[in-house]
Amino acid sequence: MTSVDVTTKAEEPEPEPSGYAAARLRLLRSGEARSGPPRRAALAELTDEWLTGLFAPAADGMRGAALVAVGGYGRGELSPRSDLDLLLLHDGSADPADVAALADRLWYPVWDLGLALDHSVRTPAEARRTAADDLKVQLGLLDARHVAGDLGLTAALRTQILADWRNQAPKRLPELRELCEQRAERQGELQFLLEPDLKEARGGLRDATALRAVAASWLADAPRAGLADARRSLLDVRDALHLTTGRATDRLALQEQPQVAEELGLLDPDTLLRQVYEAARTLSYASDVTWREVGRVLRARSARPRLRSLLGGRGGRGGGKPVPERTPLAEGVVEQDGEAVLARTARPDRDPVLVLRAAAAAAQAGLPLSPHAVRRLATAGKPLPTPWPAEAREQLVTLLGAGPATVDVWAALEAEGLVSRLLPDWERVRCRPQRNPVHTWTVDRHLVETAVRAAALTRRVGRPDLLLVAALLHDIGKGWPGDHSVAGEVIVKDVAARIGFDADDVTVLARLVRHHLLLVETATRRDLDDPATVESVAEAVGTSSALELLHALTEADALATGPAAWSAWRASLVADLVARVDAVLAGEEPPQPVAAPATAEQERLVVEAHRTGGPVLALRAQQEGAESGPDGDEPLGVELQIAVPDQPGVLPAVAGVLAVHRLTVRTAEVSVLDLPADVPGDGSVLFLDWRVATEFGSLPQAARLRADLVRALDGSLDIAGRLAERDAAYPRRRGAPAPPARVTVAAAGSRLATVIEVRAQDAPGLLHRIGRALEASGVRVRSAHASTLGANAVDAFYVTNTDGEPLSAGVALEVARGVEEALRG
Repeated sequence: MTSVDVTTKAEEPEPEPSGYAAARLRLLRSGEARSGPPRRAALAELTDEWLTGLFAPAADGMRGAALVAVGGYGRGELSPRSDLDLLLLHDGSADPADVAALADRLWYPVWDLGLALDHSVRTPAEARRTAADDLKVQLGLLDARHVAGDLGLTAALRTQILADWRNQAPKRLPELRELCEQRAERQGELQFLLEPDLKEARGGLRDATALRAVAASWLADAPRAGLADARRSLLDVRDALHLTTGRATDRLALQEQPQVAEELGLLDPDTLLRQVYEAARTLSYASDVTWREVGRVLRARSARPRLRSLLGGRGGRGGGKPVPERTPLAEGVVEQDGEAVLARTARPDRDPVLVLRAAAAAAQAGLPLSPHAVRRLATAGKPLPTPWPAEAREQLVTLLGAGPATVDVWAALEAEGLVSRLLPDWERVRCRPQRNPVHTWTVDRHLVETAVRAAALTRRVGRPDLLLVAALLHDIGKGWPGDHSVAGEVIVKDVAARIGFDADDVTVLARLVRHHLLLVETATRRDLDDPATVESVAEAVGTSSALELLHALTEADALATGPAAWSAWRASLVADLVARVDAVLAGEEPPQPVAAPATAEQERLVVEAHRTGGPVLALRAQQEGAESGPDGDEPLGVELQIAVPDQPGVLPAVAGVLAVHRLTVRTAEVSVLDLPADVPGDGSVLFLDWRVATEFGSLPQAARLRADLVRALDGSLDIAGRLAERDAAYPRRRGAPAPPARVTVAAAGSRLATVIEVRAQDAPGLLHRIGRALEASGVRVRSAHASTLGANAVDAFYVTNTDGEPLSAGVALEVARGVEEALRG
């Protein structure tokens, strides 16, 4: 492209760019009165005027040229940092050098202001050919809007592009759908991401543009309810993001969310995310429905010629269109064209159970629930009485027990507000974000996913109906302040009674919700050999049948949380706890802890440590036949046994060396063993039996671990410095500040020791720092149980005084305070 020296044309002075820049700045700073769609439209109008001022003198005397806005600018939706998508259109009659000079006089002022520009120079024929080869170009041209120059040229191009799009829709729409699916695979679902891309993620602005393109094809149309509001909401958030960051970004990062929420006048970042999720859910559901309709229309078109040939050139009955086949699914519900629809005889105004019956029938048949049917149920449906009739409760259980098909049917009910109408308490958890990155889903979707997981476990329990309903409601208390398990217990009592369960079942459901975290927390954070541990769980659960349900609910909840929440290691610990509790509930006494006789391997390590005066260790891989997690993740780990002459500082030294070698501690048992009788000498040896796992890579050699442990014990290995160097070399991503560590004394946690529980942000060397603080308090650590979910660590330490007795209440409190201060310092 040839540039032109515009300073030689004094008779055609270029408009002053600073005038546009100043007006643009004033517009963006004008406050709430000009935010949202009015500001975007005003910014587009201001930009139109500026570009027209550039175009008119530069194109003086040139015929058959036009400046066209495409894409988002073509729609008149300019965010503060949006690209300017421009097409310089010409009819080919002008000299190419003149066209190139005109382009330079348009593009360079834009670049000089630092604005992003997506530009092209084409004739109408070239534009059509490019659109035919590049779907993204064609989508941009569907929103072509005239800015300056020859209006007839722009209008003709628009007419041709729309005609091409409609003619080629049977071919292009499947391509567009594939593009959307690929993008969703890369970017994830906007309605569940903690740091979503507002444009590219599924349910974002790209999908809104795709829905406009489908509508322009005249082949199908999206459900319109709430669609414009959803799109406008995402654009408003993107505007605020551009203004607060000063960058052209579409990713709503954690650190930006407080400022974006403030810019939009929202209460907090959670309110912001919930608004984003609501919009994304509307767009995602509209996309699902639209693409399903596109597929149905295209299948019908491809089948019609074959059908005509089979019928000898005639249509269906009477020569008209074939009558769609309708297959009964349930009372008032039939299958038609691959969807569950209402029968012609259905009367939603007289049949309050119809909504649940239709949803259950659709899910059991693996069919989508027709949006028309859902809309009719929402507008004409009769409310259920309180308590629900038995059929309604049974249909709810049938819906929840349908497995993965439940998800889409539930989403269809939610799209028309039917779920909140059936279960009013659902409104508080709908689209509610979960800040813990371990969670894959929002609260409401997690509840549905838990029911899906529970459906696969119903053969393990005597009351599958209670399991499924508990799965659906176990986190219903997250919409209220305080402990969600406590709040959920109260809510579920009311909900279960309203659904129609009897008093005994209501009690069981309330107990399941109240204690849905009990098994996994106890199994991973408490000493299962301590009778107090097993007895406390048995007392909370009450009966063997409730324990059976709680065990299944625990597994379903963890599997529905995310891959980090369940593994073979956690499953084995929970199963062990359940077996012990079940024995107690059956009337057996919990076994009293008895010191097991030292094994030959333990004696060998103890004797070697005594003989050498230093640490001796052995690494033993997981036992043969041990299973990995459900997806092959997180094996049971490796057993690390260490014997070392009794001395201060062993726990922090071992923990620090393991952290340096990127080993995660799962459990840690610490005991004092005497020398065998036939070994001369006095003294005792500390014996540590720990379960560890690698963060990544292979296990370090035992000899290298021992060498570093020797150096840690004699003080020549600077563990804190090594960990600090590693953190500096691999800085963590900036995000929301973590809450401070909290250290508590677990009431009645054990009769043999005092349980100190530490909740903190997980970090390399955390166990090392805790060990140092406990050593400084003068207590002995009997055992440790480490549990990590995402960025959160919850570690429990069984400690005694130097005589092996539990600590007094006052001393325990001082120890807890000391550890907390050490972690916060």
